[in-house]
Order: sequence, then C-alpha cells, then structure tokens
Amino acid sequence: MSENSTREPDTVGTLPGTEPPRPAGTPKTVGIVWGLLVLNTLGSAGAKTIVPLPRSLIQMVTMGSLVAAFGLALLVNQRVRVRSSSYVLLLSLLLVSSVISSASLESGMGALFRCFRLTLFVGTLWLLSRWWDGSLTFVRYHIRAYFAVLGSVALGLVVSPGKALPDLYGGRLVGALWPLTPPQIGQYAAVIIGLTALLVIGRRTDRTSAVLVIVPSLVLLALTHTRTATLGLLLGLSLAIGSLVLTSAAARRFFSWSVLISVVAAVGFASALQTWFLRGQSQENFSSLTGRAKVWNALLAEPRSTAQQLFGVGLGDKSFGGLPIDNSWLAVYNEQGLVGVTLVAVIIVVLGGVALLRPPSLQRACAIFLISYCAIASYTEAGLGDASPYLLHLALAASLLAAPAKAAPLALPEAPRRRVPRWARGSEVK
Repeated sequence: MSENSTREPDTVGTLPGTEPPRPAGTPKTVGIVWGLLVLNTLGSAGAKTIVPLPRSLIQMVTMGSLVAAFGLALLVNQRVRVRSSSYVLLLSLLLVSSVISSASLESGMGALFRCFRLTLFVGTLWLLSRWWDGSLTFVRYHIRAYFAVLGSVALGLVVSPGKALPDLYGGRLVGALWPLTPPQIGQYAAVIIGLTALLVIGRRTDRTSAVLVIVPSLVLLALTHTRTATLGLLLGLSLAIGSLVLTSAAARRFFSWSVLISVVAAVGFASALQTWFLRGQSQENFSSLTGRAKVWNALLAEPRSTAQQLFGVGLGDKSFGGLPIDNSWLAVYNEQGLVGVTLVAVIIVVLGGVALLRPPSLQRACAIFLISYCAIASYTEAGLGDASPYLLHLALAASLLAAPAKAAPLALPEAPRRRVPRWARGSEVK
C-alpha cells in the first residue's frame, strides 16, 4: 500500500449517505479504527438505560474497542510507518508523566490500568498519523462516528421518553440505550454541527445532507440544556468562520446571516433563552457553577508534597472527595501535577500557533473550531489529560494541520541501449 496520498478534490461530497472520495492510499480500515476510538471514549458511567447494562460489560466493550483499534491500526500499518507530529509527541510525554505519577499507586491499581489504556490510545494515534495529510478524510470519519452515537440517543428518546428525559437530570436528555450524560451528548452534537456547517461553507458537502445532520443535532443539543457545549459551538464557529471571512464569500454570507438571526433571537426570545440558560437554578447555584467552585476550592486547598505538586497522584476518575472536578486543568493538576498542566498547555498553544500560521483554508477553519471548542470546554469539563473525546478532537485538528505528504518522484524509464555489432566491440580508433 502506498504511503503517499493526495488531497481530496474540490468536488461536492455527501454526509452521511454515500461514500465520499478518500485520498489515495487511505484504506477503509482507518475509518473503522477511528470509529472504535470514538466508541472507547464514550465511557462507562451515565444514566440508567432501558435495558440495564452492567458496568463491567460496558467497560469490556469500550476497552475491547480500543484493543481492536490498536490491532487493526497495526494490521493496516504493518511496517509501522508514522509521520512526525508534535501533538502525538507531546501526548507521549504526557503519558510518561502519567506513568511516573501513577507508579506510587496513590490512586490504586486503577491508575496503572488507565496508563495502559492511554498507552494504547496514543499508540493508535501514532499508527494513524501515517495518513494525516491535511485532507478532510478524518473530519468525515469524525462526523459519521458521532452522528451514529447521536442516532442511538434519538432512538432511545423515541422508544422511552421517560428514560431519556429523567427527573434525576432535571429533565435533560440522556442516553437511554447507552449510558450517556447530557454534557456528553451536548458535546458530540456541538462538534458535528460546527464541522458540518464548515463543510457547507467550504462546499464540501451538499445542503440536503448537511440539514440531515445539523437539524437533528440541534434538537438534541437543545434538549440537553448544555451551556458549555452551546457556548463552545457559538464561539468556536465564530472564530472558525472569521478565519475564512477575507477569502470566502460563502463565509461572509453565513456570518452576516448568523449575526442577523442571533440579534433577532436575542430580542424576540430573550425570556425563553434566559430560562433555558438558567435551567431553573437559583442565582447562588448559578454563580457557583452548579457547585463546581466548592470542589475546586477544596482541591486547591488540599496540602500536597513537592512530588504531588509536580507529578500529581496518578490517573483517576477525575473526581475529588467523591465529587467530579469538572475542570480539565484542575483534574490534570490533581492527577498529573504541574508537569501535566504544562504539557497540556503546550499542546493547546502549539496547535493554536500552527493553525494561526497556516494560510486561510477550510482545513485550518475546522482545526480552529476544534481547538477553540476544547479550550472553552476545558473550564467546566475534564478530559484533556486522559484518553477522551477532547484528545480525539485535538487529534483531528492535528491531522488537519499536517502538511500534505510529498509524492514520490516518478522513476523515468531507462533509455534503451544501442546495440553494438560484435565485430565493432573490439575495434579501437587510433
């Protein structure tokens, strides 16, 4: 199989129906591997499902998908050819830091298991980096995988509305077939809405296919009442479209219409939007970020040794005192220390810097959307320090920012040698 690949043509593709054109040399197995990585990062904790699923079974499925992803990636890349990637290199350094912090077993044996999981995750990304050429191939894999996840959420809502909108979560949408929380569903919906909208602006998909993705995803996002995902979508998409405004008439039209619709909605539906945004919370509860601030203050006030400050206490379940931390930076500080926080910050800065230095393009806009969304969500969501959808979003951004692989020079046919008669071979001109 050829290692080199070419960019996708500027023709219109389709989502998610027919098979879009793939760069030459990108096998279908790569898309399957990416889907398995998405399945692995869904997690095993969430709402009660219609058919009760033992957590051990869910963990076996998610972990099995990661093992299968690594095995398939190794099978399709048997010569282990990889491309240089600062993102995956920094993730490898974060993995080393995680192993050092988890070796003391302060977080129990589960910390070593999470390190093993992160090892397979990073190893699979290294194997897939061979096909990171700055094309939109992995964007389509990403949208399809998460659209399938949202399809299961929608199916659960139709089959059992009571399970999908439980009182335990304040009537917010959860996964009734697979245990998914409202923030997870909101994140997946926001990401594929943003990416699909950018594909429409770049004329890489038709409007009918885009509507089939965007409209249901918007409905599910609204039902989750997830503020972080909504803000991340709006701000991230604004930055991404802003990077195209000077070079794309479609981006300028989209931006103008978006501003007009936003102003009309803000004026005409201010009360409804405020009610949706507050989710029935009191002013005190809202100001404390639904109790998150109390956990954050307690975590920062916890006495720590020098080793714990530098390397943390090891990979855990992103909780403190039995309560979720819900902040990527504090979760990384707790589990991987200041070294981990520094590495995560460098990842965001490097990806953002590379994106800003690239010339305007659809790939660059998609990368800016993903990077900005992850940066915004990191304030109220954990996941930047361990195998998670956020690291997968950033891996997609890294694939979009990769320089296209140079095609191997074509070997010129050897010129035919002129036949010399035998009687002349021994003659010598004097």
